[in-house]
Amino acid sequence: MKIAAIDITRHRIALDPPVPVSWDSRPRASFSVSIVRVRTDEGLEGVAAGDTMGGFEEHADLFIGRDPREIERHHAVLDNLCFHHGRWWPLDIALWDLRGKIEGRPVFRLLGGSDNRVRAYASTALRRDEAASRALAQALVARGFRAIKLRLSTDDWRRDLARVAAVRDAVGSDIELMVDCNQGWRMPWDTAPSWELATAREVALGLAELDVYWMEEPLHRGDYAGMAALRWEADIRIAGGEVTREAHEFRTLIERRCLDVLQPDCVFVGGITGLARIAEAAHRAGLMFTPHTWGSGLILLANAHLTVGVGGGPWLEFPFDPPDWVPARRDFYLAEPIETDGEGWLVLPDRPGLGAVLDEDVLRETLVR
Repeated sequence: MKIAAIDITRHRIALDPPVPVSWDSRPRASFSVSIVRVRTDEGLEGVAAGDTMGGFEEHADLFIGRDPREIERHHAVLDNLCFHHGRWWPLDIALWDLRGKIEGRPVFRLLGGSDNRVRAYASTALRRDEAASRALAQALVARGFRAIKLRLSTDDWRRDLARVAAVRDAVGSDIELMVDCNQGWRMPWDTAPSWELATAREVALGLAELDVYWMEEPLHRGDYAGMAALRWEADIRIAGGEVTREAHEFRTLIERRCLDVLQPDCVFVGGITGLARIAEAAHRAGLMFTPHTWGSGLILLANAHLTVGVGGGPWLEFPFDPPDWVPARRDFYLAEPIETDGEGWLVLPDRPGLGAVLDEDVLRETLVR
């Protein structure tokens, strides 16, 4: 069996009205994904998605004609390519999907997992005031979620803390709250500096008093000393690593004891192959491994299979912020949008590979030419 073709297409839908996510000063008027398809000479196809695969076509010859099951070899080539060029890790994910279809098994079982579900936390995104935040949190609890992530979204962290306090009051002590501080990175046009350690300390103290489960991205992604100090001093878990570019950076984060919760995304770094190794290192160090999943349905599925397969968790990010960000919009190109059940569990399909079903009609309609 050989790889016969690697096809990449770009798809876009309009967001009307635009969606004002907390980490972006510009409301988003559209949503785009790249679909990667790896086809074999025997007619099988593996699929994955990412934000962009621009420029990959020039290097497809490094994979075409090879056995798709040489995943370790393909990962090594991708590691080189991603250093020199873009984040092309969706190809690794498509190869895992293809391997699952070849062997007739779901990816999470290929990784050694036995259970097919993980608890999801509702990961919210939009800018809201206290009243709206309370109402949304109560609606999420009524829907079955037992954990909710809020995002700090103003230039006044004290006002944000008051909003977290309002949500805690609304949902009670039995619901876990996570808080993303949005300090690890910036959009290209956003020149605001990240917090200094002194500010992060004050926020950590306030969040700990509200019994927040973890504090995410409280400092710049490269402030290893600050993260280690904050983790030592604060009475709250410190989480991060969502857009880290290279796997070796996670080894540094582990060795320098910067984080309690590692949140890599297999689309951004390492693919499923590389992050399975990072998960093993996290487990040896006694750390939590729960991937970042903000993106479309295939990205969520890939990170979910990874989490279930390697024994990560106990929570997995589920992007959900109704009415603006819901599965039908997030997963617009899937015939079966990914939903949680009534008790807040994300249950993986038991079909081979990732178990995704593409909506080919929608893909034709949304193709960016």
